[in-house]
Amino acid sequence: MLANQDQSVSTTPTFDLKRLLDTVFTPKPGERIAVFIDLDDPRDVIDLRYKRNPRWESQCFAYDVFYQGLLALKGGGYFTSVGFYSYRLTGGSNLDLPDSVFDLTGKELNLESVLRGYDIVLYIGTYSATAPITAIAKRLGFRGATMHGVNQTILESGLSKDYREVSRKAEAYRRLVTRSDAAEICFRMQVQRFSLSIALGAQEAQKSHGLCPNGGEIANLPAGEVYFVPDDARGQLPIRYEDGTIALFTVNQMRLFEARLLSGNPATVAQHLAKIKDDPATGELGELGLGTQELPVSGADIQDEKIIGTIHLATGRSDHLGGHLTPDKFLKPINATHDDILFAPHKTPEIRVESVTFHQNGESVLIIQNDQPTEIVRQAMARA
Repeated sequence: MLANQDQSVSTTPTFDLKRLLDTVFTPKPGERIAVFIDLDDPRDVIDLRYKRNPRWESQCFAYDVFYQGLLALKGGGYFTSVGFYSYRLTGGSNLDLPDSVFDLTGKELNLESVLRGYDIVLYIGTYSATAPITAIAKRLGFRGATMHGVNQTILESGLSKDYREVSRKAEAYRRLVTRSDAAEICFRMQVQRFSLSIALGAQEAQKSHGLCPNGGEIANLPAGEVYFVPDDARGQLPIRYEDGTIALFTVNQMRLFEARLLSGNPATVAQHLAKIKDDPATGELGELGLGTQELPVSGADIQDEKIIGTIHLATGRSDHLGGHLTPDKFLKPINATHDDILFAPHKTPEIRVESVTFHQNGESVLIIQNDQPTEIVRQAMARA
């Protein structure tokens, strides 16, 4: 018996799986779909042993809500095949995926051989798989979505949105900032102010908007952000670590260099600095992102970075965003992660984003002030 009813995750009537699939993927009759999860021991998928451990909340949603929901939709020309597979936890955001996956019987299979048998894939687990699965999708032609960190709040809010509307609003925000020459971010901690200048080279802003109808595309859900891959960055960047430690980094030529402890544990900062010194690519800024959605705080960055008024920067791997940092640019494969640094009142209460200003052709547009979108942003979104 595969499922233990007392271990199942409760579902919510506000989440409509079919609507999500229809708007994001526009499935065609006869297509095949599969769900993939990550586990410490991927063989714990046998008899759903992993569901006995509360640590695997997102993986339980993957089975109870998505896989079971897909089985209920199977047939009637909707999907002809529904699969469920596990793979070994990579240990970091956007690290390359293992070569092997395991089906519900525990049979070990080759990842790419399995992927060739599906038109749509859903990656739901602990770590983001967006970068590696995007690279594979471009080669093999399937499409899909990554939804790491899914919880009940995300199901009821971020994954219950009409993604046609999400796409329109993301496009409205994108038009405000696209082809900017630079962005200036001003941070404030009590009486201290820090600024970071990011050169953008008049590039087209990109958007994560959730619509993924074509082969070779991967959506990161919940979606709703505008982003850039920086050309350069200089200034100061405060970083708050998970243990509450805060450090101020000097940024030069798009990379983090020395840091000054502002509060907390000096060993936390020393460890980070040692990693950057050992493998400099880990300290390179690879993304500037802006949230575009009205959403509740979920406690998971995958949704919380999409909240309007928030910004996030990221260090490390950037090839899935159009950047040059591919895994081979890192000295150690385990370091080839894409690590988001989210600035939001709930996540970085000591650090206020005092302002975010975009500069283009001698003109400046203030889009965020004191962690809130400005009126120009509100008006653009209201017209979308």
